[in-house]
Amino acid sequence: MSDITWEEPFCGEGSACFRIGTDGVGNAYIAVGGAEDRYLTDSRDALRALIRDIKAGKADHLL
Repeated sequence: MSDITWEEPFCGEGSACFRIGTDGVGNAYIAVGGAEDRYLTDSRDALRALIRDIKAGKADHLL
């Protein structure tokens, strides 16, 4: 298992915070802030696409 480097938490208004992390072999991770031991993983490209969709309002119910 590679070490995960977590970014600062992102918090939407009135919702839970989440964190994004990456490892040295190209995987990306997303977890609810404070629960980094339970995360989803995918490629950096897939995670980047998810974040772009959220920012574009396509999935704002996730925040």
